[in-house]
Amino acid sequence: MEPIVSNGSVFIGVLTFLVVALLVSMFKILREYERGVIFLLGRFYMVKGPGLIIVIPIVQQMVRVDLRTVVMDVPTQDVISRDNVSVRVNAVIYFRVIDAQKAIINVEDYLQATSQLAQTTLRSVLGQHELDEMLANREMLNTDIQAILDTRTDGWGIKVSNVEIKHVDLNETMIRAIARQAEAERTRRAKVIHASGEMEASAKLVEAAEKLSSEPNAILLRYLQTLTEIAGEKNSTILFPLPMDLLKGVLGDQDKKP
Repeated sequence: MEPIVSNGSVFIGVLTFLVVALLVSMFKILREYERGVIFLLGRFYMVKGPGLIIVIPIVQQMVRVDLRTVVMDVPTQDVISRDNVSVRVNAVIYFRVIDAQKAIINVEDYLQATSQLAQTTLRSVLGQHELDEMLANREMLNTDIQAILDTRTDGWGIKVSNVEIKHVDLNETMIRAIARQAEAERTRRAKVIHASGEMEASAKLVEAAEKLSSEPNAILLRYLQTLTEIAGEKNSTILFPLPMDLLKGVLGDQDKKP
């Protein structure tokens, strides 16, 4: 009789342990940023959380979903721009799950799917623009890529909040070509500015000549002032041109003398 009683006690102890373990496993705790997608016998039942929830073992299964914003780095992509320039571009996208049911049921792996979609969209959008637009209008490109990704991932329960293009890398040949282009542009601007200055100076010189010609003694005073400025430099020899118009009066007076 004793062995039978002993075996019965062991069985009851094991059964009690299994029941307690089963009851403990029924209780799940989900954090504030987590949701649990519950399946009942393989079919979708409901989304639970956050807090303490009950999941019936064997009958129900739970899949945890993180609702926090995911920062995903898009690997460097080789892109050929519309003007046939080869560049290497990488970016970063910010997204989060807003519908846990769709994120688990409608796509096998929403992280991998979003990453692949971001890569293809980045190549597609940038390939429609020229290199100058990629370098100068990044905000516009970021907005276009974000809008496309947000639309296509809506069926997966994902919200793409932001896209940022980080680097646009060029090969050495293209960098030298852009440097030459920038140098030529600066040279062009310098020539235009210089020509504009010459035009303004010529207009002022014409205006000054008209005023000086209205008074015969004005040009003489101007020459004397210039001579004073040259003499202030303390040069040993000064060559100063003297207009013949200033000597007409003197020469005319000498011709009149007997």
